Amino acid sequence: MNPKNLDLNLLTVFDAIAAEGNLTRAAKRLAMSQPAMSNALARLRAALGDPLFTRTARGMTPTPRAKTIAASVRQALDLIQNAVNPNTAFDYRSSDRRFVMAVEDYGEAVIVPRFMDWLSHAATRLQLDVRPIAGSALREALRQGEVDLGVSYFRVKSPEFRNRLLMEESLVSMVRQDHPTIGDTLSLEQFLALAHVILMPRTPDGPIIDRVLGRAGLKRRVALQVPHFLSMPLIVKGTDFVCTLPRRMANVYAENFRLRVLKTPVECPTIPLYLVWHQSLEGEAGHAWLRDSIWELCQRL
Repeated sequence: MNPKNLDLNLLTVFDAIAAEGNLTRAAKRLAMSQPAMSNALARLRAALGDPLFTRTARGMTPTPRAKTIAASVRQALDLIQNAVNPNTAFDYRSSDRRFVMAVEDYGEAVIVPRFMDWLSHAATRLQLDVRPIAGSALREALRQGEVDLGVSYFRVKSPEFRNRLLMEESLVSMVRQDHPTIGDTLSLEQFLALAHVILMPRTPDGPIIDRVLGRAGLKRRVALQVPHFLSMPLIVKGTDFVCTLPRRMANVYAENFRLRVLKTPVECPTIPLYLVWHQSLEGEAGHAWLRDSIWELCQRL
């Protein structure tokens, strides 16, 4: 299909159906009649050579092709809106826009719940989709417009991306409250003697704490490696193991799993956390609002 031959008004129809999941509500949203909406969808299907939406008991369900292009269409419409109305601020209180964020388990445990608590009162119609994308996959998803914003431990060192420091984290250790040998403090000797559950290494150099110990000629006893932070407190709760993880995350888990948070007896540098986005969204009003809102939230954590 030649994009020059596509009626761009059809993209607003696509976006409305994707957002509402229902032809009647989509028609009402665009102030169109039901027959006009059905006719527009038929034209769009013919232009793109795909059904785009299928009618199910849950409403109009997007096809794989529709899911692939939905974020890009939303981004394109937002950019057009911002271009023709450059001084219009993003009205988050009435917007029903859907944002897509890439976060790993730290973001899911620490940032997303608090952000959604605020959104549920301040912006009741906004939607947030969270996806576990990191590394090179995150860069490609941002480049393709599949993801609006990423939260990452690493800066993306490329001129086509933007980075903003969100916060810095320190490491703490956790044991179960009734641990037989650990009280209110954790000595280095105890730390080295205990069995550890650790996160699977995400860099070739391995966990930062092992690098610090290695420089001192020391080594901790690793009993188990797991792929996600979330399983660590569940394991520690039922064993005599110890785990080490970011402080804010540990505080969340301590409240929910009745665990004891202790100072880690190893001096480690702080861990930075960044917001990452593609340069094409730098000046887009809605995206700027999302970035600023998350940054401001993290300053209060």
